Amino acid sequence: MAWDSSRPVPWQRLLREWLIYVAVMAVVFLVFFRDDSLIGIFAGLLVSGPLYLLMGFVLAKFGYRRRSMREARAEIDAQRAAKPGTSAAPARPRPAPTRRTGGGSSRPGGARPRR
Repeated sequence: MAWDSSRPVPWQRLLREWLIYVAVMAVVFLVFFRDDSLIGIFAGLLVSGPLYLLMGFVLAKFGYRRRSMREARAEIDAQRAAKPGTSAAPARPRPAPTRRTGGGSSRPGGARPRR
């Protein structure tokens, strides 16, 4: 798609996702780098914010838009509703009986295998 300056940019979603990323990574870095200086790590996390927002802005202007979880679930529900009579798991035919599954003989303790 071509650049379109009239396309909206989901600033709230971008900012929320970045804040969640920063929170998770800060906890991870605090756990794994307890003894080291964390100033550089946190500076890197803060610098990643404007870069993430800039990349999201450019992608949104080119027309990229990720689906939300709500939209993905609604699409799956619509597909299931379009196919009447289908359940979540298709029914499989029952396999043929064998000696291992108890279908070979009806006598308990039947013939023992020869050695």
